[in-house]
Amino acid sequence: MKKILPLFSYIFHPLFIPAMATSVYFLFGISNFRVEEITIILTQIITLTIFIPIVFYLFLRSTGKVDSIMIPNIDQRKIPLLLQCFIIILLVQKSITIERYPELHFFFLGALLSTLTALVSLFFNIKVSLHMLAVSSLTVFVFGLNIHHQANAIYMVVFFVISTGFVASSRLEMKAHSPKELLIGLLIGSISQLLLLFLWL
Repeated sequence: MKKILPLFSYIFHPLFIPAMATSVYFLFGISNFRVEEITIILTQIITLTIFIPIVFYLFLRSTGKVDSIMIPNIDQRKIPLLLQCFIIILLVQKSITIERYPELHFFFLGALLSTLTALVSLFFNIKVSLHMLAVSSLTVFVFGLNIHHQANAIYMVVFFVISTGFVASSRLEMKAHSPKELLIGLLIGSISQLLLLFLWL
């Protein structure tokens, strides 16, 4: 089990959560969109939230600004989180608009709120588990989509709830965070989504 747990830190890395949320969003509302449209949006999301941050990370790594893909150092987290904020703002303004993708739009607004909160926390020397922040945001979003579409996809909700627990165990096993940091991440991610949930349910 100790060898398996770290896998959850990579599978549910914060970089992958926007693409996961977008995929689940289209899965619930598959009949409302054309395949071409889904492909274009997913390509945009993957490019902006995965490839660009990875390239930016490699640049920071080459200049000695970060030490690891998990970015354990508090000071090293500021620039990547700031980049993430700009990427999310770009998405909600130009691509994931409230008129066309209202539910997904509010998910990204919640992600922006939680990312800003994590960024501000750094200036108070508070390290937030970005893994827990991201996976809890996704879990609340999936829960909201299930209610919104009356899909009765209870197994999907349970899957993400259990996955959240495995991610927390993974971060503890890897000694990446304290229980307090995991709890703070869980609360920030969940509350940020819950605050906006009732705007689109």
